[in-house]
Amino acid sequence: MNTEETDVDLKDAENKDADQKEAPDPAPVPDPAPVPVPVPADADATEADVSEADLDQEEQEKQPMTGGAERAEDAPSAGGVEEKNGSVKLKISEEEEEEEKEVKFTGLNKEELLRVAGTPGWVRTRWSLLVVFWLGWLGMLGGAVLIVLQAPRCRDLPSSSWWNEGPMYQIGDIRAFSALMDLKGVEQKVDRLSQMKVKGLLIGPIHVAPADDVVGLRFEEVSSESGTLDQFKDLVHAAHKKGISVVLDLTPNYQGSSGPWFSNGSVTNVAERLKSALVFWMKQGVDGVQLSGVERVAAMVPSLWTDIRAIVHNGTEESPNKRVLIGVTERSSVEDVSVLLNSSGVDLLVSGVLRAGGTEAEEHAASVQLLYSSHSQLRLAWSLGGRAGGHLASLGGAALVKLHQLLLLTLPGTPVFNYGDEIGLRDEGNAFPRMLWDSDEELNGTLKEERAERLSCLRFFSAVSELRGKERSLLFGDFLLLSNSSSSLAYLRTWDQSERYLAAFNWAEEEARLQLSDAALPRQAEVVLRTDGSGGVVDLTELRLGPGQAALLRFPYAG
Repeated sequence: MNTEETDVDLKDAENKDADQKEAPDPAPVPDPAPVPVPVPADADATEADVSEADLDQEEQEKQPMTGGAERAEDAPSAGGVEEKNGSVKLKISEEEEEEEKEVKFTGLNKEELLRVAGTPGWVRTRWSLLVVFWLGWLGMLGGAVLIVLQAPRCRDLPSSSWWNEGPMYQIGDIRAFSALMDLKGVEQKVDRLSQMKVKGLLIGPIHVAPADDVVGLRFEEVSSESGTLDQFKDLVHAAHKKGISVVLDLTPNYQGSSGPWFSNGSVTNVAERLKSALVFWMKQGVDGVQLSGVERVAAMVPSLWTDIRAIVHNGTEESPNKRVLIGVTERSSVEDVSVLLNSSGVDLLVSGVLRAGGTEAEEHAASVQLLYSSHSQLRLAWSLGGRAGGHLASLGGAALVKLHQLLLLTLPGTPVFNYGDEIGLRDEGNAFPRMLWDSDEELNGTLKEERAERLSCLRFFSAVSELRGKERSLLFGDFLLLSNSSSSLAYLRTWDQSERYLAAFNWAEEEARLQLSDAALPRQAEVVLRTDGSGGVVDLTELRLGPGQAALLRFPYAG
């Protein structure tokens, strides 16, 4: 066979393949067995091999993508190529994966880091960052120190006691205070006292003391009219749970007319008996003692008086807290009261200095100013009535009850109220009138109006008492007299950087205009409480108060 015949055969094979491609067959048909073509022995072998290889390559190129699937499944995937349903997936060999891993950045090793860190550039960079850090830190420290040095220093708080934190509430007659007419009835009203922010409960006297009978005096026995010792213990326990301290009045001859310590010849004997009685009552948990006529016993038996003071002030296991010794005097001269406060050594002295001036505002201002300038306000006590001296509504008039409540609660010192002063209770010829407890029953006419007025006084009292217990300016702030006349008074209470409080009063029956001019005052102030119930902002350059009105104003610290 010559070369031309071979070419013809090749062309026929190509034509057959083209016909098969144009007429698709759903099922792959295996290639027909090749017809052996005789090749002359003298043909060039190299040329035949090349032609056969070209033929195979052309057949592979002409093979459809869907064809030869069986061969693709049977044949091993060479080169990582896999065909399926016309899609081609490339598989990366393990060698190629290893090569990719080798080219990933893994950072510098320890030796490389040490070698780079030691270069001059990095050394300079590190030192620069270190210097910048410390300079910034020192700058912040210096700024903080400068702020502390330039800031105004906070004023140290005074060493106050519990009796400086709120009002004292005195029940001079147990039978008049509650329906039960005994100490159990007082215990049932402890919640009411707590709501009024009362800090001290002055009880009694409740001991057995026949009038002007020194022989029948028994300090350690509770009179049957007042209740029992167990009732007293229960009262102390209930009061302590509400944060109220209990002070017991142990005035010896409280029902007699010959004086609180009987006759002069009895003072020594009574004082000796009182010492043992004090130890007994301290063990019952009382937080202090009140004694009337302290000027007599302090002057006549000074050594015994020193012992009495020591017993009261020394704590016990039953009452480890600080205890108070309250003295009561009938003296009303401010000079006499000042001298007695120094000589007696009592913690608080209740006197009649505010009663002496009546409604004269100038007298009130002078008394307060003298005592405030001569003594620590932590030792001052203010009262208008005292135990048997009457109630606010009777002493100053029912229309001025709120005014006097505000006065006592904002003066520098401890206010002392009689039971019923919070509702405007009147004496009506009796020093110990029956306490009125309002219920929810329906009232008509005058009774309804009277109850509304009592509740209004109670709310006002509680509001001022609560404010006093929270504000440092009212608790132990400085006292500055701003204005006073025969019928008006205004003063300022301030403490360090706390809010300032200005109290203003008008006892007159006509409107008062107070000219307040002080460098510490702003032009306007906010009304916190006013006896007529009004509020808002007022002009301090010309403060107006209606007849019998009082107001408590507030403004911030200006720096």
